[in-house]
Amino acid sequence: MPDVVKSLIAGFALLLVAYVIVAYVLMPAVWKRYVRRHPALEGVPGLTHTAEGIPGDPLNIALIGTEAEVGAAMRAATWSTADRLSPESDLRIAADTVLARPYPDAPVSNLYLWGRKEDLAFEQTVGSGPRRRHHVRLWKGDRTGPDGRPVWVGAATFDSGVGFSRTTGQITHHIAPDIDSERDRVVATLQAAGRLAEVIPVPDFQNPRDGANGGGDPWHTDGTLLMAVIAAPG
Repeated sequence: MPDVVKSLIAGFALLLVAYVIVAYVLMPAVWKRYVRRHPALEGVPGLTHTAEGIPGDPLNIALIGTEAEVGAAMRAATWSTADRLSPESDLRIAADTVLARPYPDAPVSNLYLWGRKEDLAFEQTVGSGPRRRHHVRLWKGDRTGPDGRPVWVGAATFDSGVGFSRTTGQITHHIAPDIDSERDRVVATLQAAGRLAEVIPVPDFQNPRDGANGGGDPWHTDGTLLMAVIAAPG
């Protein structure tokens, strides 16, 4: 075999090895580091808190879009906007829980992030009453995505029933421990409604990967936060 051919083969082999290293080792590591350190997520804590300062539900999702776009996308994905807490809504949810009457807009208890309660909350009820429901609370961050739209970080959980808080003894909803399935559900419903432009997994966002919320309910996660970009109006 001529030396020139041997040199070409050797050079091609080196280029192939270099490509494999860059494409399958270095770039995934760089991308993972970039996503974990996405500017919009810098300084975002992993947990919410109750009004008493007790650790609440963990954050596991982020949406990029204007408030109007987020609201329209969630409604298109069959999520209802939760009512604000008030004496009237408190009485209604208590009565409807006992009587198993539908209340698709039932309020959620307030949790706090950055010193303030959730800005938006959405839910999907399961069964005839508000005892069991999928829900997500969202807080508007002070940073924006690459396109200049706000980033909303949120906690998606499933209310599995009503009972007494293990920490305060108050009557509360209890959450199911698998918060990843709720995170995935929010994204899946938005995708099915055709409202997402992109979904970016943010690995290792949540650490530790298990704990308990303000009601003493245990939770566990694979640590990934899903960042979903709402499709801008065409």
